[in-house]
Amino acid sequence: MRNNKSFKWVVCALLFLAVTILYVDRQFLSVLAPALSDKFGWSESDYANIVISYQIAYAVGVFGVGWLIDRIGTRFGFAIFMVLWSLVAMAHGWAASVAAFIVVRFALGLTQAGCFPCAIKSAAEWFPKSERAFATGIFNTGSMLGPIIAPLAIIAIYSKTSWMFTAIVLGIPGLIWCVIWLIKYRLPQEPVEDPGEEDVLEKNLSFGEVMRYRATWAFFFGKLFSDPVWWFFLYWLPKFLDKQHNIDIKQMGPPLVTIYAITILGSIGAGWLTRFLVKRGMNVRSSRRLVMLVCALLPVPVILAAFTGNLWLGVILIGIATAGHAGWMANLFSLVSDAFPKSAVASVTGIGTMAGAIGGIFVAKVAGWILDATGSYTVLFVMSGFSYVVAWTLVQLFMPKKPYRVEHIAQRA
Repeated sequence: MRNNKSFKWVVCALLFLAVTILYVDRQFLSVLAPALSDKFGWSESDYANIVISYQIAYAVGVFGVGWLIDRIGTRFGFAIFMVLWSLVAMAHGWAASVAAFIVVRFALGLTQAGCFPCAIKSAAEWFPKSERAFATGIFNTGSMLGPIIAPLAIIAIYSKTSWMFTAIVLGIPGLIWCVIWLIKYRLPQEPVEDPGEEDVLEKNLSFGEVMRYRATWAFFFGKLFSDPVWWFFLYWLPKFLDKQHNIDIKQMGPPLVTIYAITILGSIGAGWLTRFLVKRGMNVRSSRRLVMLVCALLPVPVILAAFTGNLWLGVILIGIATAGHAGWMANLFSLVSDAFPKSAVASVTGIGTMAGAIGGIFVAKVAGWILDATGSYTVLFVMSGFSYVVAWTLVQLFMPKKPYRVEHIAQRA
């Protein structure tokens, strides 16, 4: 029999590696965007269309993937999607035109859509409520470590080889991860919930029931107004640093590493703080609300980054904003497993992640228009600074007071 207390951290480590691989594979286009734009003659709108193709596919994919994962399970579901996206990542090496990049990025978006529904469902299967934000914060640091590794590894490989060889090398780690996951991952054989916390009624929910429950819409709007900021930084940060501070691709490593290192502190710190407050007697709901408010306020000063000519002041301001995002996500994802049966966690995660991808599509298109027309990042940074405050307000309005139980059906929208 597996020991929940020890093996759950093995699961967390595997989830961390999966998210890291996802972000390295997702990021290698944005890391090389300045070089590829010069090589292939892309305009800002061309690049925006390539970015949007991924986001459209991701939005479509996560909507259906969550439902699928809830039915086939995390063990085989995660492995299937990881194999597919690793092969698609390799296929990037054969892209040489805007149309080809749009096709391959669309395929990557569809296949990578399985990652977070699988990861959040796995965390719900292995961690009690009081630890889920902490565990999510830990494995979600892969979304910061990936962008740290990406510029260091990708630039090193690309500068000495070719675009095709770089893509092939980046697809290999995911295939290795799949073998380890299939060997290691099983469902827990003991209960995982902490005593004293009101548990969720475990039952199979229809899609209609999921969509009528208020918590679904809390997560939907939380992702809709916060994910676009993260997408913006992921895809435009190297181009912003290049334009605002004249940092070319070979100098991009230290600023990006610094930003994502600060982001890691936010991810782990917010999860730890939620856990700390619960241990001090605050209930899970109240601790999440407080920590998410702090995280929502951290991005506000990033507005100043659009105006400063000091590289490292801009880097720190952006790092604080992305740290706020990371802490926000650690708790927002955990709201789903707090409120829903484990059999519906992947479905709800997919619905909310779809909303975030839709918001990302909008921001990508707007970013392309604004930058082609004005060349200024000011409006985009203002939007980034206040989006989380809007998201926090909407989450509080829609989130029900109790987890899903038969006697609480009246709390559905």
